[in-house]
Amino acid sequence: MRGGENRAVKLVAMEKHPVVLVGGGPGAWDLITVRGMHALQNADVILADHLGPTAELDKLCDLSAKEVIDCSKLPYGRQVAQEKINAMLVEHAQAGKKVVRLKGGDPFVFGRGFEEIQACAEAGITVEVVPGVTSAISVPAVFGVPVTQRGMVHSFTVISGHVPPGHPTSLNNWEALAQTGGTLVVIMGVKNGGAIASALIDAGRPESTPVAVIQEGTTAAQTGFRTTLGELGASLVSEGVQPPAVIVIGDVAGL
Repeated sequence: MRGGENRAVKLVAMEKHPVVLVGGGPGAWDLITVRGMHALQNADVILADHLGPTAELDKLCDLSAKEVIDCSKLPYGRQVAQEKINAMLVEHAQAGKKVVRLKGGDPFVFGRGFEEIQACAEAGITVEVVPGVTSAISVPAVFGVPVTQRGMVHSFTVISGHVPPGHPTSLNNWEALAQTGGTLVVIMGVKNGGAIASALIDAGRPESTPVAVIQEGTTAAQTGFRTTLGELGASLVSEGVQPPAVIVIGDVAGL
């Protein structure tokens, strides 16, 4: 009876909210939440990013009766416009289908998830949010780097590095970030890593500050290395780092 009750609860949730926004986690298929897996199993349509467990969806649900739509936004590559993704969410939900929007990491950590909720709300469609494991914390963890450590650091800041310091659209105060004394975790920062390091050094962060760089974290392709803030730009080039990668700046990276 207990299993039947759980199944009923899952189905009611999907019926109440025709769209479910699911955080898929940092990459490994089994780091998605149980609630996220259940949403995938109950979906008719899955709009999936390239990050998270997209490549191994068959391990999470039966794909034979589902439509899977590739909504990838590849760094400096092929992009599906956000407006088109919003329109597809509304279109499929209005057609009576149960829709899952599957995003990498957590949908509210630089994931534009709230923009998709707003688009659905404007069309009168309700959305359930299923949080995910963000790469900003989990990827350093699997590489042996805690973002906080008792007696060493009392804060951490998650930063988007998709635009460099000094860019007109940048919303980051790099001078203030350099002075926090806490751990800095940069995602989407491979291309601008050298510029970010220079800005932090110019604002007072020592060149000797330890740095860890982890590419394709939690997946079979994971690789990483340690360097210093002064050598970060050159190391990203010499190591051939490609997105997705997480950069951890601070004393914890030297543990």
